[in-house]
Amino acid sequence: MLFLSASIWVLMIVVLAWAVDYQWSRMLKPRYVNIALLPGTLVATLGRIIGLLITGAKVNNTALMGDDERGAPLSDAAYEPKIPVFGPVLIGFLPLVACGTAIYLVVNHLGEPIAQKVPIEKIAAETPDSLGAFWSQSRSLIDLAEGTCNAIRTADYDRWQTWAFVYLLMCLAVRSAPFPGNVKGHFVAILAAGGIVWLMGTISPAPGLLIEQSWPVLAVTIGWLLLLLIISLIARGVFEIVKGLARAG
Repeated sequence: MLFLSASIWVLMIVVLAWAVDYQWSRMLKPRYVNIALLPGTLVATLGRIIGLLITGAKVNNTALMGDDERGAPLSDAAYEPKIPVFGPVLIGFLPLVACGTAIYLVVNHLGEPIAQKVPIEKIAAETPDSLGAFWSQSRSLIDLAEGTCNAIRTADYDRWQTWAFVYLLMCLAVRSAPFPGNVKGHFVAILAAGGIVWLMGTISPAPGLLIEQSWPVLAVTIGWLLLLLIISLIARGVFEIVKGLARAG
């Protein structure tokens, strides 16, 4: 159950990141969003390039920022990996691995004082097996967002590490969203990785221990993305109201 739960939570990270990026891109030009998230874009793009090279695909039309007015990251959706089936999965998986590794380093080296205040117990290690358990977990996620907000709000901002942690975690977490043209590969890669890790867990306890050690990082990332999404939805609502009133006037 631990491996299934971990896969579901990683899927949730991707969906939340996608939702946050979508909301921001509807309020601001993607160029500005891309500039703000540049460190995360760099890490995710490097992961994708490595995936393209490993699978024998050509790296075409890839840039951190497009030349058009939108300025969104450019990624060639018409790539042709020489490894069938597994190629697109690997290309979709490596950007997520790159962002996840960077998040792990950022949390453990810059944000440990904040991460210790986040209620990681709100992220269940078992999947809900009933409707009541589902709603209980949903309420726990709201508590997680609140706990993350309090942890960040009460952090010591006299330390440069705190500012770096908050900024880099935002960039890396939001850039966990899939690249255009490889959405299916992104999600299939998560499920495939979960299955492989589960199989490895039947042979050795090491994968299970690694997931347990990474659980605080998983909780911090989900809590931060939930908080960003709540703030983004409120801001988007206000933005649409103001825009509507301006048009009516």
